[in-house]
Amino acid sequence: MDKTKFRLEHDSIGEMEVPKDAYYGVHALRGKNNFPITGAHMDSYMIRGAAEVKKAAALTNAAVGRMDEKIAKAIAEAADKVITGDYDDQFIVDPVQGGAGTSFNMNTNEVIANLAIEILGGEKGDYSLVHPNDHVNFGQSTNDSLPSAGKIAILRHLIDVEEEGRKLVDALDKKSKEFDSYIKMGRTHLQDAVPIRLGQEFAAYRDAVKRNVDLIESAIAAMSVMNMGATAVGTGLNADQNYVKQVVPKLAEVTGLDLVQTDNLVDGTQGTDSYVYVSGILKALAMALSKMCNDLRLMASGPRTGLGEINLPAKQAGSSIMPGKVNPVIAEVTNQTAFLVAGNDLTITMAMEAAQFELNVMEPVLFYKMFESLKALRGAMYTLRVNLVEGLEANVERMEHLVENSVGVITAIVPHVGYENAANIAKKAIKTGRPVRELALESGLLSEEDLNKILDPMGMTEPGISAAELLNK
Repeated sequence: MDKTKFRLEHDSIGEMEVPKDAYYGVHALRGKNNFPITGAHMDSYMIRGAAEVKKAAALTNAAVGRMDEKIAKAIAEAADKVITGDYDDQFIVDPVQGGAGTSFNMNTNEVIANLAIEILGGEKGDYSLVHPNDHVNFGQSTNDSLPSAGKIAILRHLIDVEEEGRKLVDALDKKSKEFDSYIKMGRTHLQDAVPIRLGQEFAAYRDAVKRNVDLIESAIAAMSVMNMGATAVGTGLNADQNYVKQVVPKLAEVTGLDLVQTDNLVDGTQGTDSYVYVSGILKALAMALSKMCNDLRLMASGPRTGLGEINLPAKQAGSSIMPGKVNPVIAEVTNQTAFLVAGNDLTITMAMEAAQFELNVMEPVLFYKMFESLKALRGAMYTLRVNLVEGLEANVERMEHLVENSVGVITAIVPHVGYENAANIAKKAIKTGRPVRELALESGLLSEEDLNKILDPMGMTEPGISAAELLNK
């Protein structure tokens, strides 16, 4: 062994050379070698949450007289260094790993231990000063520290997603007001239906997004319940009873989050249904966004041979072969994000179901996919707002032309001439291509004055006026 480049560490498996300058140790290195799965790096919020868990545990153990205050202070100071993100590169284990996340937990223990050792004047690897298991992991198990760190990370991502979602809701609200007087053709089954205001459609998009963003509050509540103090299976073995009572309040103080301890530590350790609940909320939000983007892509289709009712901001060249082509890339990427979230929801559901007895060993992949969904949703809503919604424009004349020439307006005539007469006019309009208004006048069933009232576009988008009342106005 080249002592200038490596130090020798050991675990229950045996000895292993660890880079001398590394803050991680033998456990993390074995994990890195054993799990070459995704090639991704551990989520930064997860690393921060894990460090906060270690800080809270050390301070609580010192407060109840179970840890030397000098060691606890060094661990807390080391954890603060990790919380800054400056040591993220020392977390080397793949996010998807066997062992229920033990490798990541030990990676955290080793990095914090070695930082604390340096704070106390020692050299990395001198675990006689601060030990990864005996000190940094004292009073804990991977089975309570990992899910606590994961939930803390999810909470911070949820806060980010909610903030971005509120901004998108506001942008859609502004468009609903801007477009409120613009009449367009409504469609069902991709066929002409009856007129609707473009502003009404955008108000519907706004409320669909808002309804699902509002649910994030309940997701935040679900993720705020911690099982710290449970240790291995929820019985609190090897943890001081006063530590068990005080550690979650200390963790809330350290994180600045409104955290509570679960009423049942056994259930809190083995039960992962809350993640499925949260993932379901994310999926519902993603589907609402995707449905809206489907509509926007159709309304913007063209520019010459499609509907052409709206113009999406041109963000990039649309083709490597067709000059001048511009594609709805922002709406498309939002659709793809929705597919990603839906797929991740299935993974999270399967990971939850795969638990046995007192522990769900599938939490690493569950967290990995949850973080991916959260980050992707935040990014999609940001680009949707900034690069599409805020710059979207309406083609008013095109919408009015489609309404005027649509057969769908015949529905407004039905109460005045009867279904059969209206159907005959509609069939003739479809066959000849002539406007409904022209054919209705030609039929002699309605006067021009009455027809103008009946086919007033704005009037067709509001309920509450009977046929008799309309013609008597």
